[in-house]
Amino acid sequence: MKLADLILGVLVALIWGSNFSVIEVGLRDLDPFLLTGLRFTFTAFPLVLFLRRPRDVPVAALAGYGVLFGVGLWWVVNLAMAKGMSPGLSSLVLQFSAFFTVLLSAAVFRERIRLPQWVGMLLAASGLILVISHVEGTSTTTGIALVLLAALSWSACNLIVKRHKPADMIAFVAWSSVFSTPVLFTLTYAVHGSAPFQALGHGVSWRATGSVLFQAYVTTVFGYMVWNNLMKKYPATSVAPLSLIVPVSGIFTSYLVFDERFEPAVWGGIVVMLMGVACFVLAPYFRRHVAAVA
Repeated sequence: MKLADLILGVLVALIWGSNFSVIEVGLRDLDPFLLTGLRFTFTAFPLVLFLRRPRDVPVAALAGYGVLFGVGLWWVVNLAMAKGMSPGLSSLVLQFSAFFTVLLSAAVFRERIRLPQWVGMLLAASGLILVISHVEGTSTTTGIALVLLAALSWSACNLIVKRHKPADMIAFVAWSSVFSTPVLFTLTYAVHGSAPFQALGHGVSWRATGSVLFQAYVTTVFGYMVWNNLMKKYPATSVAPLSLIVPVSGIFTSYLVFDERFEPAVWGGIVVMLMGVACFVLAPYFRRHVAAVA
């Protein structure tokens, strides 16, 4: 991966980590289902008024990505957090998507998983398991299962991008959100009736507004434009592991904003995870260096 692309990937991972605390702020004032619907409404509009629908991606794939991304990923994450999952722990569990993506890409696209990448994946998985096993009182079995489901949805989204390789990634993200929004609002009404919409009519706080706009334009439009371009350009084994930086940012941001604290074993798990990320990211450079020396 080129250095500029690597820096952009790390920046997006840091933004995504902080996004979980931004979601928590929004959940203080908005229904979790409605918060997700508003996020994707602003992701789509007004951009779709100025950008043409991607012609190189079938409508079915665009709709599939939109529903998996909006509902399967972020609606499910918001639901898990509304049920008690903390921002820091949610950001951790969601990173199982890195492993799902690598394994699914190997199965679907026959991408080779090399030994250093297996080692990195095992290290990072061990770190995640260590962290989760030492966190008490911040999650439920249901919450963890929901976030794992969201991680699988994110992996499916990555495969759609790799399969169709949209030329205009901003247009792809914006137009896919057109398919997310009606499903999200329908789910909101089906589960909670008209109450969330009526509450919205009485006004929205500044912190809820900031949460929605940050999620729409910084996290989704900018973040997924960069991320999907990287997924299109490089093998999944080079890109997906960068998402393992997300929980480091997520836990640190949650500590700063909500004073979420963890015991030393959790920080040990984070170090092990970062070692796994290093194995993934540095493996190609090390391989080229060895070949050059030989």
